[in-house]
Amino acid sequence: MKVRRPKKTVIVREYQLDVGKIQVYENYMVSLFDEGATLTLERVYQIIGISEIHFRDKNFGYISLRKNSYAVDPTIYTYLRQLDNLKALAIVSVKEIDMHNFKIEKLFYKKPMKFFIEFDNAVTWVKRRVKAK
Repeated sequence: MKVRRPKKTVIVREYQLDVGKIQVYENYMVSLFDEGATLTLERVYQIIGISEIHFRDKNFGYISLRKNSYAVDPTIYTYLRQLDNLKALAIVSVKEIDMHNFKIEKLFYKKPMKFFIEFDNAVTWVKRRVKAK
């Protein structure tokens, strides 16, 4: 009997922004923003630019890894909604305030968006949503 090794997850590219970093994988992106940062429309345009470099002609997902506390302008979701190839948006946090904020953010996004406590569960969900579309 052959034992198959799990596929190793490889970071395709990592971008250091003034508010944190974006890691790009084969079919999804992960953001990790700095403590006290503010995610504004201008910064979202940087993220959209990165997505266009790597996912111009293919579907992808986005995972917001919220280890640090930072502010999100909820109007950014109006612009993210326009990305037809963005098929899944996951928020990962163990903080109760992030769960509360997620409920508000979801009202603005209106596309597949889910809250997770475990990062691995978010990755599994995002990959499944991207593959299904």
